[in-house]
Amino acid sequence: MNQAASIEKILRDTKTIAVVGFSSQPQKAGYYVPAYLQKQGYRVIPVNPFMTDALGEQAYADLTAVPHAIDLVLIFQRSEKVRPFVEQAIAVGAKAVWMQLGIVHAEAAALAQAAGLDVVMDACMLVEHQRWAN
Repeated sequence: MNQAASIEKILRDTKTIAVVGFSSQPQKAGYYVPAYLQKQGYRVIPVNPFMTDALGEQAYADLTAVPHAIDLVLIFQRSEKVRPFVEQAIAVGAKAVWMQLGIVHAEAAALAQAAGLDVVMDACMLVEHQRWAN
């Protein structure tokens, strides 16, 4: 599946987003992108071992600690740190992985695709949602 088709499918079908690298700082994309997505009706679950909660949701140390079904894992981490989170996404049964703008890890993407997950790399979910919604 090409990336444009994956983006459309993810934006249409996703209900619950686990955000790896959720930030407590409102000026950072790791905060304002998930806050925007929550306002659009998605359930946003913060994944950050240094937080207890954010946006009215309990935060979790890692994906394996999240007790809810996860549709999408949205990753705000440096490219070299992505693979373990993709492996966790596969392990918890997520349907898709989205690496934010500037984040690319071809090997992790191939691993996710081989496990049946949709994958988006190097794209801002806020920008793509606004484009899709209009």
